[in-house]
Amino acid sequence: MLDDLLVYRFSDTKYLLVVNASNIDKDWKHVNEHNDVGAKLTNASDDLSQLAVQGPLALKAMQKLTNEPIEDMEYYTFKVINFAGFKNIILSTTGYTGSGGCEIYMPNEYAEAIYKAILKAGEEFGIKPIGLGARDTLRLESGFCLYGNDIDDSTSAIAAGLGWITKMNAWNLFLDRDLYLNQLEFGVHERLKGFVMEDRAVPRHGYEVCDAEGNKVGEVTSGTMSPMLKKGIGMAYVEKPYWKEGSVIYIKVRDKLAKAIITKPPFYKQ
Repeated sequence: MLDDLLVYRFSDTKYLLVVNASNIDKDWKHVNEHNDVGAKLTNASDDLSQLAVQGPLALKAMQKLTNEPIEDMEYYTFKVINFAGFKNIILSTTGYTGSGGCEIYMPNEYAEAIYKAILKAGEEFGIKPIGLGARDTLRLESGFCLYGNDIDDSTSAIAAGLGWITKMNAWNLFLDRDLYLNQLEFGVHERLKGFVMEDRAVPRHGYEVCDAEGNKVGEVTSGTMSPMLKKGIGMAYVEKPYWKEGSVIYIKVRDKLAKAIITKPPFYKQ
């Protein structure tokens, strides 16, 4: 998987790719190399800013900044609207937290004013500016994969449990299609599974997953202490005997084995 990204379709001929910031150069190179239809491509990464307003009250708060109805927008849809006094702002009901809310895209020169307007509009709802550490905890509690941790260009969507993104329709001749067909027919050696700690320990990226005898059977890709569950949670690629929900595994933490249970995400349900 080269990246996990969102595609915004404005019309039959105009699209916007929202990629992971760390993958901008790689993705830009890829789309240029595979531009077989002669599309006009523009890298707007340095010209646009994005603000992610997340939480169950986010749309209610943001409604104060636009006359366009947004509170009833479906999940993973978008509109181009007047927002906070600025025209042609993209507002989408996306955001990698599992908590509801929206993401707002704007030219860089509007970003500071819109940021301040958002904080003002959200004051009565207790809005606070937070960083990527908090968002990482939220996405993991929801069981969302993080590119660079749980998925990358050495992992398979089949192994990651993301086969639904790769439709096997006869017309869908995507890159590495034959590899994926082979994996669907013959299976994969390991799969990405969620787990919750039984013992008191915090799993981290790169920790070994072991059986009861201490033999390695996998590796943690994401892990943290869940603020909502007050337990360690994580995701790991594990071998087939440990795919079943309820299976007991052990996370090697500083040369000690800490018990965990294979658990299907989301770990925290609102």
